[in-house]
Amino acid sequence: MDSYTLGISYGYHDSAAVLLKAGRPVAAAQEERFTRIKQDSAFPLSAIRYCLAEGGIRMQEVECVAYYEQPFKKLRRILYTALRSGLRGLGLMRRELPGWLWNAFTVKHTIASQLREHFGHCPGIVFGEHHRSHAASAFFASPHAKAAVLCIDGVGEWATTSAWQGQENTLKPLWEIRFPHSLGLLYSAVTYYCGFKVDSGEYKVMGLAPYGKPVYSKTMFEHLIDVKADGQFRLNMDYFDYELGQCMINARFEALFGGPRRQPESPLSQRDFDMAASIQQVIEHVILRLATTLQQQTREKNLCLSGGVALNCVANGRLLQNRLFDHIWIQPAAGDAGGALGAALHVHHEVNKQPRTHRQQDNMQSALLGPAYSNAEIEISLKGANAVYHPLDDDALLAEVAKLLAQGKVIGWHQGRMEFGPRALGSRSILGDARNSNLQSVMNLKIKNRESFRPFAPLVLAEHASEWFELQQDSPYMLLVVPVHAQRRKQVTEDQSALQGLELLKVNRSQIPAVTHVDYSARVQTVQPDHPNKRLRRLLEHFHSITGCPVLVNTSFNVRGEPIVENPTQAYTCFMRTQMDHLVVGNFLMHKSEQPDWNEKTDWRTEFALD
Repeated sequence: MDSYTLGISYGYHDSAAVLLKAGRPVAAAQEERFTRIKQDSAFPLSAIRYCLAEGGIRMQEVECVAYYEQPFKKLRRILYTALRSGLRGLGLMRRELPGWLWNAFTVKHTIASQLREHFGHCPGIVFGEHHRSHAASAFFASPHAKAAVLCIDGVGEWATTSAWQGQENTLKPLWEIRFPHSLGLLYSAVTYYCGFKVDSGEYKVMGLAPYGKPVYSKTMFEHLIDVKADGQFRLNMDYFDYELGQCMINARFEALFGGPRRQPESPLSQRDFDMAASIQQVIEHVILRLATTLQQQTREKNLCLSGGVALNCVANGRLLQNRLFDHIWIQPAAGDAGGALGAALHVHHEVNKQPRTHRQQDNMQSALLGPAYSNAEIEISLKGANAVYHPLDDDALLAEVAKLLAQGKVIGWHQGRMEFGPRALGSRSILGDARNSNLQSVMNLKIKNRESFRPFAPLVLAEHASEWFELQQDSPYMLLVVPVHAQRRKQVTEDQSALQGLELLKVNRSQIPAVTHVDYSARVQTVQPDHPNKRLRRLLEHFHSITGCPVLVNTSFNVRGEPIVENPTQAYTCFMRTQMDHLVVGNFLMHKSEQPDWNEKTDWRTEFALD
């Protein structure tokens, strides 16, 4: 008889639920996709409902509920931090202690009461540890029987960086770096200083980095972070306020870099570009040293990565280029949502001592673990929205969409099971022609309603990836930034090379300019012949056959501040609110020109808080 384990994460950000069947994930989703609250931290009731429905089971059939961290250990960290800081710690205790006391003492009760109230039953509850959950999500979901594991994030209970060695169904902890010394929080401090939102704007800093020069790196190494030869590091807390205060940085930090932080939504300056370039260089330097030490200690050929910093795909690309390991596997849900998966995998393999079943591929099923909709369900939704649609069989649909893409049209694409994790991987995506030099600005400003500098990622047929990018391994989760192949680049003129800042966007740098960043890099997603989203694969093949180009632009199906769309109604709403040209949901094609007038009583731009 199959065993079922339910993993959950909630209480900080990115609440999620995951259902394992005999150790294999069958359903996973973030709560935000259902509630439409970005990074929702609430108890993941809707995600749990989905997981049970997808698994076709009742809560009574779940053997165990695994929670992703230890609330009492987190509470002890806050108490210790406050008490050792004397009078300054009193503010932290007044501000944070009541909430953490309540959380620590009520998490188990909340889980039990919510499950009993809504599902009539609560299985046994097991608490994992934050970084062990990250490590388990990375190693046990990977295709490797043996691997080194590196987890880097803001902070768990105490750990901010941890190293592990995985073998079969066990994880051996090797070493950790503890709060307040944190690469994730250092990166977040610079994110805040550059005027972006902490815990969501870090990827903007990563995208902004190629517009600047790392002129502040030396200052950061001299004043902010002390890095040893083995990668161990300590932050100089004289420049930060996150340990005790309500802000990431203090006045000393601002004085060090020449003035106050950039105000959110104000114009970007050269200082912002250079700060982004500098912190990216610092982070890559430290990660490379940590990975080198880990490889020397373990002599493993494979590396698995998780934790929020593992979503820094530029640093991942640097690791790949340095060839410290033969293969790097990164958990696509590397943040706290993936902690729900790791908690469940830890219980299955390490607590219950269940063996792993090895396959050539990983256990994530291309991260397509969320809800899907049948054509019958889609049609009901479209009729309810008064949409004008054309039902087409697969051959006709894909041929028509490929032709529209080749004509420069922008397509909303809602197909199959929704992705688990922060990336849209071709199921809830907006697609375009990578050869179109105007597409980046059009999609950013007119469709995504976001900053012009942010790059888009390429979807590419896996067998042609090495012809277009300097990539020698599979990259199914869009978590590696690599150079565009030299043969696909265009020569930059002397005048163009003198441009600075956002003026660099004006330069056409390759045969696929819409996905080529200003440093000739791209965040690649490869699509294999056996990809579970068969329509995505076939669409790429059709586009390749008529254009000779196997690459499409892929960005998430949402606008700025909105969670990625989950159901067909949300897809249609986003389509009508923006300047997308066409929408494809299942086997139904919609043309914007044929749709009825779209009227809303309020401005939809106020519906979502800007990220």
